[in-house]
Amino acid sequence: MPLHPPRGDTRPGGSRPGKARPGVTRLRRAAVAAAAALAAALAAPASATGASAAPAARTATEQTATAQTAVSAQAAVTLERVASFGTNPGALNMYVHRPASLPQNPPVVVALHGCTQSAKDYADHSGLPAVAARDGFLLVFAETTSANNIQSCFNWFQSGDNRRGQGEAASIRQMAAHAVSAYGADPARVHVTGLSAGGAMTSVMLATYPDVFRAGAVVAGLPYDCTRDKSPYTCMNPGVDLTPAAWAQRVRDAYPSHAGPWPRVAVWHGANDSTVVPRNADELRDQWTAVHGLSQTPSSTGTIGPNGTRHEEYRAADGTVAVEVNRVPGIGHGTPVDPGTGAEQCGTAGTYYPDSICSSHWISRFFGLGGGTGTPTPSPTPTPSPDPTSSPAPTAPPEAACWTGSNYQHVQAGRATTSGGYTYAKGSGQAMGLYNTYVTHTLKESPAGYFVLADDGCP
Repeated sequence: MPLHPPRGDTRPGGSRPGKARPGVTRLRRAAVAAAAALAAALAAPASATGASAAPAARTATEQTATAQTAVSAQAAVTLERVASFGTNPGALNMYVHRPASLPQNPPVVVALHGCTQSAKDYADHSGLPAVAARDGFLLVFAETTSANNIQSCFNWFQSGDNRRGQGEAASIRQMAAHAVSAYGADPARVHVTGLSAGGAMTSVMLATYPDVFRAGAVVAGLPYDCTRDKSPYTCMNPGVDLTPAAWAQRVRDAYPSHAGPWPRVAVWHGANDSTVVPRNADELRDQWTAVHGLSQTPSSTGTIGPNGTRHEEYRAADGTVAVEVNRVPGIGHGTPVDPGTGAEQCGTAGTYYPDSICSSHWISRFFGLGGGTGTPTPSPTPTPSPDPTSSPAPTAPPEAACWTGSNYQHVQAGRATTSGGYTYAKGSGQAMGLYNTYVTHTLKESPAGYFVLADDGCP
């Protein structure tokens, strides 16, 4: 069996690894097991130190034991299995985690695990449930199994699963729709994140369903549709260098009738990752900044977290961070966590979960879901200033317009901008607090396009 698939077929070994279908016999499943094992090696998480893992050496029993040991000191996360959520063409499992207290019409975060992992493993380690309880969002965990891929990888590299309306991509989209219809979630605030194969599948979901997902966070993943003309092995290591325009076109080709707006994208990558090399963080940046029509030179750079994670922001014209890149020093392949009870801490360290920085905390902030206090912005932090072409706020004439709403609503309406998870009045640059639905202000508009805080009375 060839290591690389024939030209025109992006599937390892030229075969769809183990997808359950009527009429497929045990013998045929055994015959494609080798191809499936190759597929698993593509995105199987490596150790926290950056060395390549041998996923076939870890049995399901061993992995369960590892997960149980790692979470023995904390209460297990409760997941609710959803048996029916649509036609489910990708044959995936859906689990939901609902924090004890949720606001009406809560946001949604869909989480996608890595190879050899499960929904429960990702819930127990990633820190997402604790952040969901703090920031008030509904968690949906999509799960694939060995019936789809011998190493339980999402099939991000297969055209039958990484296209709109097909296979696993369609199943995950159905989960998002079910979260809205069954749990009363807000369809305008649906997000997605994932690790490794789940990170690559996050890219798939952002490209194929930009009308569904408002933002996403790709952890140790790859740009969308790299395997259109390259082997998945090549995409992972040493990586593929395309022009930003070429990468962006692959996103546009995923849903040609969509003209925007496009999802905001956060990229997280370990500096020592040898499984999915850090070059992929650069290619992801190139892909999504080009989709947004932005330069590949960051608008600002700084550091976040206790370990000095390098943080780059790429801002749209309105000041919104459309793309950010976070390069985590000293770790290999995995979802970085920072165990503890501090405001910026979360998660349980273990295999594929290096003790470093609570990425889930910062991802929630990027999504605009943080309702807590005391969260610092990256350092150094750009200081918003009034539009240099604007004069000081004039005395409002009687016909001055007044608007009352949450910071989220003000930003969506174009009355305010965001930077580093905080909100600023457009024109005046006045600080309005955290970018979320829990902080409410009244803004006065005068002249047109120039907004000032008017909580004490308007006009």
